[in-house]
Amino acid sequence: MNINSVLDFISDLIQNNNREWFAENKKRYDEARAYFEQISSKLVVEIAGFDKELAHVEAKDCIFRIYRDIRFSHDKTPYKNHFGVFMAAGGGRKSVRGGYYLHLEPGKSFVATGVWCPPPPLLKALRQSVYDNIEELETIIRQPEFKKRFRGFYDEDKLKTVPKGFPADFPSADLLKLKHYMVEYQLTDDILNSNDFVGEIASIFRTAYPLNKFLNYTVDEVNL
Repeated sequence: MNINSVLDFISDLIQNNNREWFAENKKRYDEARAYFEQISSKLVVEIAGFDKELAHVEAKDCIFRIYRDIRFSHDKTPYKNHFGVFMAAGGGRKSVRGGYYLHLEPGKSFVATGVWCPPPPLLKALRQSVYDNIEELETIIRQPEFKKRFRGFYDEDKLKTVPKGFPADFPSADLLKLKHYMVEYQLTDDILNSNDFVGEIASIFRTAYPLNKFLNYTVDEVNL
């Protein structure tokens, strides 16, 4: 089993997203899921080498279920078209802290680091932290290795104007308009086929660790 075997299973699932096919291929799913948990466990260990807060995190608490919640969705396909794991202290996949996400999907695999979709009180606090500590944040995101790997923050749903309470002429106003404080890196075939896949992913996450550290200072203040 390897990453391509996992992607092959997902590709077949996308073409046959129904309970009958899934039941017939349950053994394939179990093998792919077990391998994904194995690499996730290795990743947690690697990340804990530079982010000590993940030292006691278990991969099984970080991996998302393959089963979709279709109760309120027009799309009634029962299974997701990817494997995902969010490695973070304070609840694994349920954590509100900045963490490390791996997404495996044919042609669309990526990793991400940061805080995704924070609730309104936390989003407000993060914006305030960005405003108050802009020099520290810009030092992080202007590091050559960071700029090489991350082109900027994920800006989907970004506000069109500076949120209330902040000056419209703030030099880094675009950072205050964000709704997610997260950066992404698309995974190339070279990385997916690498003999040191876990090491390659951990290296990307290490580059973004200072961003998580910056964000989690505020997350912890809000949630303590």
